[in-house]
Amino acid sequence: MSSSPHLRLMAILFLLGTGWGITQPLTKIAVSEGYEPLGLIFWQLAIGAVVLGGYRVLRGKSIALPRRLWWFFLMIALLGTVLPNSFSYRAAAHLPAGVMSVIISLVPIFAFPVALMLRTDRFGWMRFAGIFMGLLGVVLLAGPESLPDPSMVWWLPVALIAPLCYGFEGNVVAKWGMHGLGPGHVLFGASVVGAIISLPMSLASGQFIDPRVTWGPPEYALILSSLIHVTVYTGYVWLVSQAGAVFAAQVAYIVTGSGVVWSMILLGERYSLWVWLAMIMILAGMFLVQPRQNDALAE
Repeated sequence: MSSSPHLRLMAILFLLGTGWGITQPLTKIAVSEGYEPLGLIFWQLAIGAVVLGGYRVLRGKSIALPRRLWWFFLMIALLGTVLPNSFSYRAAAHLPAGVMSVIISLVPIFAFPVALMLRTDRFGWMRFAGIFMGLLGVVLLAGPESLPDPSMVWWLPVALIAPLCYGFEGNVVAKWGMHGLGPGHVLFGASVVGAIISLPMSLASGQFIDPRVTWGPPEYALILSSLIHVTVYTGYVWLVSQAGAVFAAQVAYIVTGSGVVWSMILLGERYSLWVWLAMIMILAGMFLVQPRQNDALAE
């Protein structure tokens, strides 16, 4: 890879990471006035389905959702959005957005033991050390001096469910594939199916968000976050096709760091030394457990 294309790919990697990172403080704004998870999840999925569907139509790609694969779309919707966001939205209402950015970076650390369980990867002492460092980072976050309010510590286990779900999702796809569909097609199908199941759930639970309300920061934050997520995910898939999964996986470091920085800029958050140490430990753990060039999960 010559220097000029490499610099271009690095610039795209940085843009994708900073775009993903800003969704954490936007999520904090979206839940700031009492919106419940199922209402937010429905609109996130509905917006994603419309944007992805429109993009695929413009590109002349199929938007057909084979009935035989609806169970697969449902599984991806549940593991990739409905379940993790149900917990992360709850936790985001109580934890600083920067702390949420650090916690979400635990995905590869959770993914490795799941991969061992599903036999899609092999044990390695370096990766075991990465898991240990990631867990040590969580312990530092739970310390009495880490969070602005010690009572926030009870929301850390709730926040941890999201990266655990993402770890399962990635391993399920790695083991059983995408049934002949591309990543964009799968995400579109999961968004459609997820919106279909989350709409009656949000209505029945009284969590539906009526778009006819007077719009303020939470509503705009939800729309912006959903649009950014769809855009950067599409860009991430393109980056994987151009530079490989190992190169693209480095976006996780930028997402974490930029999420913390965006939270400081947009929300005025400040963190204790223990939070910074926890982030360093978790990022080091991510480095140790991330897929290598010759690993099965790197494809």
